[in-house]
Amino acid sequence: MAGVTDLRRGFVGLAGMVQTALEENPFSGHVFVFRGRRGDLIKVLWWDGDGMCLLAKRLERGRFIWPQAERGTVSLSRAQLSMLLEGIDWRRPARTAVPEMAV
Repeated sequence: MAGVTDLRRGFVGLAGMVQTALEENPFSGHVFVFRGRRGDLIKVLWWDGDGMCLLAKRLERGRFIWPQAERGTVSLSRAQLSMLLEGIDWRRPARTAVPEMAV
């Protein structure tokens, strides 16, 4: 979800936000990611087919790079989501080492 979310919310509160603010079905299997005001905490909500899952992650240093959106949602690829969850700037990924050419 684009913007800032009150992360005191749990399963019910975040699923309610998905339904009302985003007009989406929280039981669709889509992954919904919410960020707190300071940007160092996110919560991830998804339905895995058996139950609702809620993951929270706080970065000890730095902030999560959050997408800019014109509306309430942003679609990320699996790779972009993975980088976001690791605290990597998913907008400009760069190699940490240049591969050497074999001679």
